[in-house]
Amino acid sequence: MKSIFDAVSHDCSKIVTNSYSTSFSLATKMLAPSIRQDIYNIYGFVRFADEIVDSFHDYDKESLFNDFEIDLYKALKKKISLNPILNAYQETVHKYRIEKEQYQAFMDSMRLDIHKSDYLTTEEFRKYIYGSADVVGLMCLKVFVKGDQKRYEELKESAMSLGSAFQKVNFLRDLKADYEDLSRSYFPNVNLAKLDEINKAKIIDEIEEDFKKGLHGIANLPVEAKFGVYTAYIYYKKLLQKLKAVPSIEIKNKRIRVPNYQKAGLLAKSYVSYRLNLI
Repeated sequence: MKSIFDAVSHDCSKIVTNSYSTSFSLATKMLAPSIRQDIYNIYGFVRFADEIVDSFHDYDKESLFNDFEIDLYKALKKKISLNPILNAYQETVHKYRIEKEQYQAFMDSMRLDIHKSDYLTTEEFRKYIYGSADVVGLMCLKVFVKGDQKRYEELKESAMSLGSAFQKVNFLRDLKADYEDLSRSYFPNVNLAKLDEINKAKIIDEIEEDFKKGLHGIANLPVEAKFGVYTAYIYYKKLLQKLKAVPSIEIKNKRIRVPNYQKAGLLAKSYVSYRLNLI
């Protein structure tokens, strides 16, 4: 039965989310059940695309990525795919009328990671961030507002800012792996080989401004989504605080993380703020 295959596809997307990101899976669990699965479906799709360009070093990444993109558009056209991750994602795309421009922008940014090693201008960086992060926020927003276009338009700028903040925090946290292992330098006009406190502070100031804009949007999200998104916000804000406290030389030498016991405390704090309507 097709319904069994769809259920298996949903399970695969959930497994991918839980396996690859404890923080994102925790935040997703805080969403209302009515929208939770669709966020798993989106994450499964973006995670697989990202995994091709970031991890499959012993294989022809470009060929694998081309195949994945072809399969994506076949899934969207036929409304089914034998790739369970794409089968689940196409369902969410059609259900909420997610725009082609968004998932194509995402794929374009992921493709850049196969060959492009640095971003020399602010324009290049912003275009990459838009495709790799902002549109992911927009796709999730479509789910959060359940396709309500008016509410979507009101919140889209905040959703993009929050997506940017999350991505830039990831870049700062993963500086060592991106620069040394993948030979990538995302931040323009910054020599990552000699990252100093001045440039680190500029990056953090930019991220904090994105967070400020993003928080405004969280406060106006539907109740089904607000707590889950706020949980992710609190986690990434904590990670940024830890990065801010670490000397720039150490950021380049180790990966800063938030331990699980601290995540539990942050979840409790998020819940109190949510219940007291302090968001």
